[in-house]
Amino acid sequence: WSQVVSEAEKIVGYPTSFMSLRCLLSDELSNIAMQVRKLVGTKHPLLDTARGFVYDSRNNLQMRGLVVLLISKAAGPSTAELSFQHNMVSGIYSSQRSLAEITELIHTAFLVHRGIVNIGELKSCDGPLKDMQFGNKMAVLSGDFLLANACTSLAQLENTKVVELISSAIGDLVQGIYYENSKSSEENCLTDDIGISTWKEQVFLSHSALLAKSCQAAMELAKHNAEIQDMAFQYGKHMSMSHKLHSDLQPFVKESSSDTMAFSLNSAPAVLHQEFLGREAWIKQIRE
Repeated sequence: WSQVVSEAEKIVGYPTSFMSLRCLLSDELSNIAMQVRKLVGTKHPLLDTARGFVYDSRNNLQMRGLVVLLISKAAGPSTAELSFQHNMVSGIYSSQRSLAEITELIHTAFLVHRGIVNIGELKSCDGPLKDMQFGNKMAVLSGDFLLANACTSLAQLENTKVVELISSAIGDLVQGIYYENSKSSEENCLTDDIGISTWKEQVFLSHSALLAKSCQAAMELAKHNAEIQDMAFQYGKHMSMSHKLHSDLQPFVKESSSDTMAFSLNSAPAVLHQEFLGREAWIKQIRE
């Protein structure tokens, strides 16, 4: 994965591993980092999220911004924008680089927000209650801070269609996460009878909308026509859906001597298997 990322970074002439650095090195975020240290010794998920930003070279945190830059470079300027080629660096407009950073900030903000724990389900081994409550406050406030930075940068692009696209992607994400959370409270029950088309709709909201609409917005910033914008949208959508399919598949294909990995009954293999078997036979298999 690291090799793929470094090859892609050479193509776009931009080390995306430092994409959010301007924001991450700000005084406000340094203060947040100091506060997060108070959670050391607890099992608050915000700690793992923070560690992932710093240490995990195999993660895909920068994937979205990098894809936006790659598709911007691949499409190049439109015929309407050829006279503005002097504004480009490595074949990418500065506004498109800003958009890639905004996409990363939004994704990071939602990752941080997902690290809020349900206080009612805590065990004594997770850490003191007051520390876990403090961790939740940090997750809410630091996620909001990153989201506010993204919205400020979005306004500075001065393109109303791009603002509309990315704002609607944030709305889709919120809707998708609400749906996920409403299902997770019923983990021990059998899920609704959903088909693969419903799975696609739900995954689009929670995983694909941000990348799809960011790719479309990158084409809008280069003044490409509606057809090319739609192609970019479809590319981003299918790229992130295939990524979700891959992660859904892992519990079924990983050869591990340890216990079987937990999987969701709403994951793609379970949904497709239900369509293949029929609801009644599927329920019988699950119960067995």
